[in-house]
Amino acid sequence: MIKAGFVGFGEVNTPAEIILKKCTDAAEALGKEGLDLVSVYPVTDDYEEKDIKKAVEALKKDDFDVLVVCIAGWIPTHAVVKVTEHFRNKPMVLWGLCGWMEDGRIVTTADQAGTTAIRKTFYDLGYDFKYIYDIIGLPSKTKKVYNYCVAAAAAAKLRHARSGMAGYRDMNLYGTQFDGGSLKREIGPEIETFEMLEMEQRYQKITDEEKQAVIDKCMAKWNFLKPANPESMKKAAGYYLAVRDICRERGYDAISLKDVDGMKKLLGFPPAPIFMLLSDEEGLCTIPENDSLGNITQLMVKYLTGQCAFYLEFYEFFEDRVLAGVPDYVPAEVTDGGVTVMPAAFGELSEGILNVSKVKPGPLTMCRLTFDDGQYYMHMVRGEGISPRKWEEAGWTQPAPQLPGLEILLDDVEAFAENVMCQHYIISYGDNTEVIENLCDILGIQIIR
Repeated sequence: MIKAGFVGFGEVNTPAEIILKKCTDAAEALGKEGLDLVSVYPVTDDYEEKDIKKAVEALKKDDFDVLVVCIAGWIPTHAVVKVTEHFRNKPMVLWGLCGWMEDGRIVTTADQAGTTAIRKTFYDLGYDFKYIYDIIGLPSKTKKVYNYCVAAAAAAKLRHARSGMAGYRDMNLYGTQFDGGSLKREIGPEIETFEMLEMEQRYQKITDEEKQAVIDKCMAKWNFLKPANPESMKKAAGYYLAVRDICRERGYDAISLKDVDGMKKLLGFPPAPIFMLLSDEEGLCTIPENDSLGNITQLMVKYLTGQCAFYLEFYEFFEDRVLAGVPDYVPAEVTDGGVTVMPAAFGELSEGILNVSKVKPGPLTMCRLTFDDGQYYMHMVRGEGISPRKWEEAGWTQPAPQLPGLEILLDDVEAFAENVMCQHYIISYGDNTEVIENLCDILGIQIIR
């Protein structure tokens, strides 16, 4: 559960029972959404500032990722700031409750008088905050408050996140590089590189019994259209165990491997099944080709949605849709009908285990983090994924496999193409634009649509 501070305010002359009930109802509603609250209310502007001192002491006893400043009625600005200044380093929600209808008339405690007095002050003080207000007769904005808290928790998690990368800049691509200093300063994650030699050295120490255990326990779940070479199965299991141990030891939440110029060229083994096992068995975000910011985008989306945040790359643009697929694998979580694999070879590469699973259709959010001239941007668009027509990538051994993919219907393909930032985009199901926008707002990332 996401932990949040909750402090409810109301003016000292407003009937205490009204403020207490409004704050209690608001706190309970947030609890039902899934927040674990460190709560203190009601806090008034009493002359001796006893309530303010009580609030600060209560909130300092525990840690939390975000502070919900709940305004249940008019409150002088100074009373709020004397509490919030102790937590100015945390994102905040300025949430104004509302009045009610009684015998055909509006009854109000002047909630929005309080929030409108405070909003500009929060801005002037440099707080990271979201301003939300309720409206009489409409459902409370509890969900919007919760969504901002989700983003704040994700921002806190990103601050100490670690991604592992074997090698760097596969195929000498430009778009997969990153600036370590600005990434750490602005967003938080650390991308740590390790040599493929270390992976190979660990692989050499994996026993046949350990490899077979992975084959029997994990790879046996896959649906093989044709039997795979037993040696390919053992390599996949062994390299998975080698990389898994590195990730566990160093606390990586995401991983990328040098693919074309590394695993395939130097070791003669396409890494698709390694990524599948790392994703499905370890819950890691995985992306090939040393895609640094692709990996970070995955972490952001996963922390926000709880989904695996898988990648697709673009093959064709049409007037109303894009064809997006992968030449290697998708996580089991996004398959429609389970993981399906087959032995296959591409061009001059040796035969590997190719994932040919169908991808679940449905409404989705597609996004990509990018960096330009000192500023981070998030390109984001909503779409509808539908099962693709029969298609193939030229170069595969015939009969060519149907690669995992979707045809993604977009409102404006041309506008999307004008802003496209890389061949890899991160996919999550549903409309996740609000939580992504909230996170970008907290981190100072500009949104591109």
